[in-house]
Amino acid sequence: MTAKIAVLSDIHGNVIALEAVRKAIGREKPDAVLIAGDLAMNGHDPAGTIDLLRRMEGDGAIVVQGNTDVAVADFDYAAAFPWLTDGVPDAMQDAAEWAHDALENERLDWLRRLPAERRIRLEDTLVLVTHASPGSQTAGFDRDLDASVTLDRLSGTDARLICCGHTHIPEVRDFGWKQIVNAGSAGYVFDGDPTASWALVTLDGESVTAEIRRTEFDALAAANAISARGLPGDVYRAATVRTGKLVR
Repeated sequence: MTAKIAVLSDIHGNVIALEAVRKAIGREKPDAVLIAGDLAMNGHDPAGTIDLLRRMEGDGAIVVQGNTDVAVADFDYAAAFPWLTDGVPDAMQDAAEWAHDALENERLDWLRRLPAERRIRLEDTLVLVTHASPGSQTAGFDRDLDASVTLDRLSGTDARLICCGHTHIPEVRDFGWKQIVNAGSAGYVFDGDPTASWALVTLDGESVTAEIRRTEFDALAAANAISARGLPGDVYRAATVRTGKLVR
């Protein structure tokens, strides 16, 4: 028997992209849907995004918390952005606070209750879903990492398959004994392709195969909605959604 897993991450409040990805995933009829955090901050509709994610969770999706979710829920910027040792820019704090206010208490409580990571076992394969890397919401599998650092982060779990996001750049990396499936971003991608990225994984006995999928959405509408909000930095956030490249 085989099993299919859909992986998505880093929606960042882009409900237009999330709805498109949800429909694309539904056509595949996966056995599991894993959602790897960074759900609300930066986009135009954090409340609508959380509501749709909760419906997906009700249908069986597994959702974990990302670093920006910590910022939105509780304003713990040191935990959310530990690499910003000189302080978090005002524009980032404004975006987190705006999303916090938009979510209100019930959605915020749901965001706070999300686990940092979850494990499932399918076809005798242990699968970990985490935002950045095993045991961390902030230390990701960046492409330019030293190989020794990557291997050290891989060793933080016995899972054969690590499903994550955080870098906003989708990729599949097969190490033989372990495989990283970075879904990229379903709403705020950085690789120059202004579509929503996600991943489809097939487990067949001891074989694990994964492919990155791209789903079109109305990027211009999402970008215009961000621009219309008028927060500091929104012109750059809108340009990022519109172009698929990080603009700042």
